[in-house]
Amino acid sequence: MENLKSFVKTTLFGGFLIVLPIIVLIFVLNWFFDFLTEKISPITNLLIQTARINEFVASLTAVIIILLLFFVVGLVVQTEIGKFTFSVLEDRFLKRVPLYKIIKETVTQLFGGEKILFKSVALVKLYGSDTLLTAFVTDEHENGYITVFIPSAPAPTGGYIYHVRKEDVFKIDYPIDDAMRSILSLGAGSKALLSKLNTNFS
Repeated sequence: MENLKSFVKTTLFGGFLIVLPIIVLIFVLNWFFDFLTEKISPITNLLIQTARINEFVASLTAVIIILLLFFVVGLVVQTEIGKFTFSVLEDRFLKRVPLYKIIKETVTQLFGGEKILFKSVALVKLYGSDTLLTAFVTDEHENGYITVFIPSAPAPTGGYIYHVRKEDVFKIDYPIDDAMRSILSLGAGSKALLSKLNTNFS
């Protein structure tokens, strides 16, 4: 009886772990689609009126148009003229817009490209404690301090900035993306991260 109970419980929990991420993914995709279709409704309405197609096809067409626009912009900025034009536009206008630089760096960090926010992964001692916190090095200073960002799990974009003495920051040779995944999974996979640390650090 106990074996049957354990089997049912384990199987039910296993199914739950498989199905729940799929449900969450469907929910997120549905929310994103609703959000996107709301924002592109002017294009959708124009397509419905001019091309006389149904709403779903019009929404899908509008999304494709936007993706093509992203592609064209990406193609243009790869050329010398495109790079120069965007550089001038960014320096003269965009960088003067509040929060533009922060938003750009955050998006670049999260979705690829150059890793301009975080220089490396580190384990940090705070307040003289032997407890180690997962951190990302963001800047280094000549006065013996290092600036680190310590994220809060499971959302790595939220957290705190600390200016810590150099001797309390232990840089490790560990991929930033893997450290991000460890934070997202509430510390799962930390064994590989900690294995990179020299145990004779104290």
